Amino acid sequence: MVYIIDENKKSSTSMPYVPTPLDLPTPVIERKTTPVTEQMASRFQASKEEEEDFIKNNYVARTLLNEPQLPPVTWSNWYKHVNWPQATLLCLEPFVALYGLFTTAFMWQTVVFTIIWYFLTGFGITAGYHRLFAHRSYEAKTPLKYLLLVLAAGSVQGSAQWWARGHRAHHRYTDTDLDPYSAHKGIFYSHIGWLIFKPRRKPGVADITDLSRDKTVQWQHRHYLTLAFFMAFVFPTLLCGLLWGDYRGGYFFAGVLRLVFVHHSTFCVNSLAHYLGDAPFDDRHTPRDHFITALVTLGEGYHNFHHEFPSDYRNALKWFQYDPTKNLIQFFKRIGLASNLKEFPQNEIQKGRYTMVRKALNQFGRTITWPKGDEELPLISYEEYQDLAKKDDGRVLVLIAGFIHDVSNFIDSHPGGRALIRSYVGKDATVAFYGGVHDHNTAAHNMLAMMRVAVCRYGGEVEHLKRKLGHIQTPTPIFA
Repeated sequence: MVYIIDENKKSSTSMPYVPTPLDLPTPVIERKTTPVTEQMASRFQASKEEEEDFIKNNYVARTLLNEPQLPPVTWSNWYKHVNWPQATLLCLEPFVALYGLFTTAFMWQTVVFTIIWYFLTGFGITAGYHRLFAHRSYEAKTPLKYLLLVLAAGSVQGSAQWWARGHRAHHRYTDTDLDPYSAHKGIFYSHIGWLIFKPRRKPGVADITDLSRDKTVQWQHRHYLTLAFFMAFVFPTLLCGLLWGDYRGGYFFAGVLRLVFVHHSTFCVNSLAHYLGDAPFDDRHTPRDHFITALVTLGEGYHNFHHEFPSDYRNALKWFQYDPTKNLIQFFKRIGLASNLKEFPQNEIQKGRYTMVRKALNQFGRTITWPKGDEELPLISYEEYQDLAKKDDGRVLVLIAGFIHDVSNFIDSHPGGRALIRSYVGKDATVAFYGGVHDHNTAAHNMLAMMRVAVCRYGGEVEHLKRKLGHIQTPTPIFA
């Protein structure tokens, strides 16, 4: 439908079409309060006893109440709360890497190996620490477990047991004070601050009994410091030095510089993945999905999906979404090193999408002005409608589908012309509107609904005539 607006008369660019309500009484509908409604209403009246009962039975609330956190970090006491061993390592890394960049010649073999070593040690975290040991999203043969544990040690992020324990707490207590790297404490804290400063309180309880029984995990936990030093610095230095004589490049590039990128790549899962992107599955918590985050984290950037379905071995569902860790796990399965790759049922994943789409539509719907319903309009008879239509008060009243509409603001813009509408004033135009003259589109139906001013008792002219002639609820005969 095309509407012509007389801009000389109207200052607004939108055509006024909503009429002034009729000066008639609106029926008051008494709504009985059912026992269920009363019961639901009473739940919102939380008493002191209910609050105490909630705290008693809620682990997070009880812990936060009974275990006070350390005093806040200030400019006068910050040095007392620094985790100096970790802070020294994390803060010195970039400077050592920069020194190496400015003082060491590049050899293409070292550059290639640095990139390969970055991916291998990074996969040790994403495919090993994260998806295998923390979330048990697939099963791995013993040789693959040892391989991933050794590679992950080269990322210098703690043992698999320590890493998985913290990560399970992160998932269990996301965005609370028991989350070891809660995004609610700021992007700096969730990225690296939680490692530089001592935690204000202990992370929430997390079950790691499966890891304590895993011989491979315990082996790495016992020898972690040796493994980390060797795989992070000694191995790349020796390999580059012995194979093509670039000991300095092996240390500064494949060792230190690579470690800087691996560290901050992993840290972005805790920080950037909780700030950048959208939430297609659940927006009650901070995790987000974004391609850029996936690009810098070896596929861990579809974080909203991951937090909703943590035991799924995938982070990305669509073929074009970047998730090399998923592809690597699939490769392990093909060669017989991995099995039981877990996937959440597609139906449950679609439920998450549907919920968020519906939520977005509901939010959008609240920005729209909707037409009045039956209970908001006066109820008049067909005769009263005809009498009102004959009055010379500037209103143009038309009955369509049981509702009486005041189309006076719209009649001059009607694509079919004024005469057509005028011919139905005081009459029932339902048939004409619904295809008798023109089968109107959705926009016409929506606009017409906004022009409602009253409800016609018994629906319209046909029902009025039936009642007038005494044909009320006449049954249709059935012949055998």
